[in-house]
Amino acid sequence: MCDNANSIAVLTSGGDAPGMNAAVRAVVRSAINRNLQVYGVKRGYNGLLNGDVIQMNLRSVSDIINRGGTVLYTARSEEYNTPEGVKKAADYCRSLGVKGVVVIGGDGSFRGARDLSGAGIPCVGIPGTIDNDIACSEYTIGFDTAMNTVLENVDKIRDTAQSHDRCSVVEVMGRRCGDIALQTGIACGATSILVPEKPHDLDSMVIDKIIKTKATGKKHFIVVVAEGVGGTSEIAKYIEEKTGIESRATILGHVQRGGCPTLRDRVVASAMGHHAVDLICNNIGTRVVAMQKGNIVDLDISEALSMKRVFDEELYNIAMDVSI
Repeated sequence: MCDNANSIAVLTSGGDAPGMNAAVRAVVRSAINRNLQVYGVKRGYNGLLNGDVIQMNLRSVSDIINRGGTVLYTARSEEYNTPEGVKKAADYCRSLGVKGVVVIGGDGSFRGARDLSGAGIPCVGIPGTIDNDIACSEYTIGFDTAMNTVLENVDKIRDTAQSHDRCSVVEVMGRRCGDIALQTGIACGATSILVPEKPHDLDSMVIDKIIKTKATGKKHFIVVVAEGVGGTSEIAKYIEEKTGIESRATILGHVQRGGCPTLRDRVVASAMGHHAVDLICNNIGTRVVAMQKGNIVDLDISEALSMKRVFDEELYNIAMDVSI
């Protein structure tokens, strides 16, 4: 049971990610099980500024664990990113008797949670972003689903590439983080993988590898490019010019954000949501829930935001060895 139990709020912010609904469900049901009233805040921090809040019960989250996106919707708020906006949000939370807010999102959402905590409303962040780019956590909700979506689409693209002896250059999401590109590139047997964390030379890393692999009898090729590398269409044109192999660019885009969350995303989201409620029930705020060494832990928000993400050099080296 919570001490001095009254109410808790939950919101989703930033880009949507499969598994957010599973996290919302876990927060709502864990809180109600502890005799807390639960408010669902719609459209991120905007909901706290505009009073776009609903009271939730057990049935409010029925049949959402398998749904992509977020039933609470999401948005970014310029007004909230001001001292006046934060104060307005905090005052509204106090008017509802909210003892804590669970914020599901990425780094920007966590900065907003830190500001709200500083204004007197304890917040706990849950990492929800398909990019897997939260430095404090080795896994973020939505990552596994996004990768499986990419893999399914690349497998389909491969059918056409094979039928026409083509090279398909596939751009996946990941502006600053190449985890989706790296892991899906390995999983789909890509000839070359380009990520923003590593400098790339098209001649040595793509052209030479294609020519070398073609000499062994391979006739179709997949190149996976992270969004942060950019120039996907130009890369396809360059490959065709240098190798004579017909090449096509495909940008998968927002299809990677949608779809039913995988088992892993549902389970991790549920565990993280439950942990967040436990923290608030113990009057612990200004924290981020994270996964480290496979365990659910929590860290101070400021500490979490100051951490630098570590790129998986070992997995990258494995990719370079097997992508031939």
